[in-house]
Amino acid sequence: MTLRKNVSLKSYNTFGIDVKAHLFCDISTIEALKYHLAAQHGNPLFILGGGSNMLLTKDIEALVFHINLKGIEIISETDDKVIVKAMAGENWHEFVLWCLKHNYAGIENLSLIPGNVGTAPIQNIGAYGVELKDVFLSCDAVDIQNQDTRTFTKADCKFGYRDSVFKQELKGQYIITSVTLELEKTNHKLHMDYGAIKQQLNDSGIVKPTIKDISDAVIAIRQSKLPDPKKIGNSGSFFKNPVISIDQFKKLQNSFPQVPSYKVSEEMIKVPAGWLIEKAGFKGKRFNDYGVHNKQALVLVNYGDANGSDIHELALLIQKTIKRIFDITIETEVNII
Repeated sequence: MTLRKNVSLKSYNTFGIDVKAHLFCDISTIEALKYHLAAQHGNPLFILGGGSNMLLTKDIEALVFHINLKGIEIISETDDKVIVKAMAGENWHEFVLWCLKHNYAGIENLSLIPGNVGTAPIQNIGAYGVELKDVFLSCDAVDIQNQDTRTFTKADCKFGYRDSVFKQELKGQYIITSVTLELEKTNHKLHMDYGAIKQQLNDSGIVKPTIKDISDAVIAIRQSKLPDPKKIGNSGSFFKNPVISIDQFKKLQNSFPQVPSYKVSEEMIKVPAGWLIEKAGFKGKRFNDYGVHNKQALVLVNYGDANGSDIHELALLIQKTIKRIFDITIETEVNII
């Protein structure tokens, strides 16, 4: 594997931010990964997957490892279930399409989520009522310090809302190399109650939907309100939906009776961050070459040659404004680097 110097990362991040990697290495085998990790002797590393969940605000002085491990295989199957292993460098949506082609159910609601398979457990990606943890069995990861391979079970990963052990106590300690999921071959359980899936199916005249129909509906919904990163730089949802107490929600409802919400538990309520941002007047607002998307207020965009620092400043302004108006703290879903 060749080390390259001063490589532009513009095509490696979905925001299209043009920063440089001082040193860059494309990793296509686990053997190469372990070799280069050992050769680093603990020197700083920057791990790059699909580049879909990050905002780059500066050049990367550390050695950049681009994880490009490929492959999908069936580990085992019964009449009803199948266990599938996908390597970390596989594009997530293409993996979803592969599962649909084989009629394997469980991740159709996660269609069109940007990024690669290897970063899915870090975020516990989720959409339209489904999260990765719902079908997750395990993932393999290499210890950056000693190059040992460890298998993480679902319990090991400590999944939360857009959260996992890899964002908390084990942050920066492991590189995920593959993910193993358990999917349904028969008796598919369809998840249609979140968002506009049912309406989309009705509009398409579909009465008895298949998992492919669910995926198509999710794709249509996402494409109707989310910009294509190949055309407009973005990283999907920039902010997490805040989860607040019932008491705090009641206070919010007194001032804003129309506020939408989703019950999380007997004590907690989830409020759409996009609604808060739109209500605060940011939806569609543009600042030179960057701004807030005009169809989805959760999405910050790079219209051309914006830099990451400008977009970060906009994110901070939005957070400050939401706190002032609604007394709610919204956290970023995207990693600021």
